[in-house]
This record gives sequence, C-alpha cells and structure tokens, in this order.
Amino acid sequence: MTQQHSWWQTGVIYQIYPRSFLDSNGDGVGDLPGMVRKLDYLRWLGVDALWLSPIYPSPMADFGYDISNYTDVHPLFGTLGDLDSLVHQAHQRDLKLILDFVPNHTSDEHPWFQQARQSRTNKKRDWYIWRDPAPDGGPANNWTSNFGGSAWQFDAQTGQSYLHMFDVKQPDLNWRNQEVRRAMYDVMRFWLDRGIDGFRVDVLGVLLKDEQFRDNPQNPEWKPGDRAYGRQLSRYTEDQPGIHEIAREMRAVVDTYGERVLIGEIWPPIERMMP
Repeated sequence: MTQQHSWWQTGVIYQIYPRSFLDSNGDGVGDLPGMVRKLDYLRWLGVDALWLSPIYPSPMADFGYDISNYTDVHPLFGTLGDLDSLVHQAHQRDLKLILDFVPNHTSDEHPWFQQARQSRTNKKRDWYIWRDPAPDGGPANNWTSNFGGSAWQFDAQTGQSYLHMFDVKQPDLNWRNQEVRRAMYDVMRFWLDRGIDGFRVDVLGVLLKDEQFRDNPQNPEWKPGDRAYGRQLSRYTEDQPGIHEIAREMRAVVDTYGERVLIGEIWPPIERMMP
C-alpha cells in the first residue's frame, strides 16, 4: 500500500508576482483577471499551487508588503470579486491558492497606526512598539532596520519613536499584545472563509522582540562590502522565545479549516530551525 502524501508535501508551488505577471486591462500592471487567463497554462506546466505576492491595498513603499488594509484587494490588481473568481477557477482546475500573509508590520497609513500615533493613551497605542529616545536624544537602542539605518523612527506628535525592522513606512506590530494576535487571526479567517488554501507567512521569525530592548551584539565576521544589516547579530530581534507559541496559534486557526498550509519564512541557523 503506497503512502498518501498531502498536496503540499509533493506539489509544485509557483510564485506569482502580481504586478508583472499578466496585465488584462492595458494599464501596465498585472492583475487578478490576468492570472485567471493563465490557469490552464499553469496547470499544463505541472503546477499544483499558486502563491501570490501581496495583493492588498498598499501605498507600495515596499511593493505591497506595507499593507494599509488586510481584508481587501488593491484596485491595481482588481477587486475582492476578482479574487473570489480566481479561487473558484483555480479550484475547478485542482489548483491550490496561497496568499502572502504579512503579520510583522503594517503600513504607517493603516488605520490602526493612524490611531496609535495620535496620543500615548490611544487604545491602539500598544498595538505597535514605542520607546522614549535615549537620554542623548538618539534611538532607544542600536537595533538596525533590514533596509539600513536605525530601526527607530522619531514621531514628533507624541515624542516617542516607533520600531520598524523594515521600511520606515512599515511600523512593527506588537505581537505581545493579545488584541493584535486576535485581530491578525481574524484576518487569516477572513481569507480562509473565502477558500484560500493557506498562507506564506512573511518574516515569521521576527514577530517578537526582546522585552528588555537590549542592544544587539556586533557580528565579528562582518567585513566591508557585506550588507550593512549584517553588522549586527540579531540576537534580540529574531527567533525570540514565544515564536513557537505564535506559530502553534496560527496552526490552530488554520486547522479548523481542514487541510490548509502554512509556510514560514524563517532563516535561523539550521540547529535552531529544526525545532
């Protein structure tokens, strides 16, 4: 008797970068109806599942990874109806559809952050990570952004800085806040209810940061010419205790929908990756 494999164990997953895949309406940007047109071709290629890079409303500071609304489609790519059609047409061809889920940060134009930055007492304030400047007026600690420079951005309105491990327009959510977790799991349910077959979870390993905000140590192996972000070891900004708990919570949400896949984008050393 041959062992039955789940589709995600043996299937071919094809990534679609929406804006450059197929433009169906002549505006110069690929879109969801364009993807529908190519489903038969993708099936002929031997593809089993499609992973879409972000298709959500976004100011596009980081080409869609800065999300201003988690539960809609950017007009450049189409409508929610277009996405529903893509899911339906894909499933008719026995193709699975995986969305990019970006839980670490929102756009600074997301309504949550717009509320959070209004005052230190706003009810959404603790949805993000805020710190007072250092005594000399500089950043709260030495953490650096993946995109270069300090990971802290001073916000004059409230006199504190917010954390952004990526672009300055991508403030990090506070995953130690249970309301944030519930809101993000509701986002997952919104798409699972529409028939999505799973998620590729963006930068899963950085969702928690050190509670004491300790400085990261310098990387002794860094040399000129290496990328600037590599100057530090990410001891206090990646792979923190508690990440497994979040992954299990995500898994529990997804498991209520039958066989759905979660693919974590993580890059710790192999001995830490295996657990």
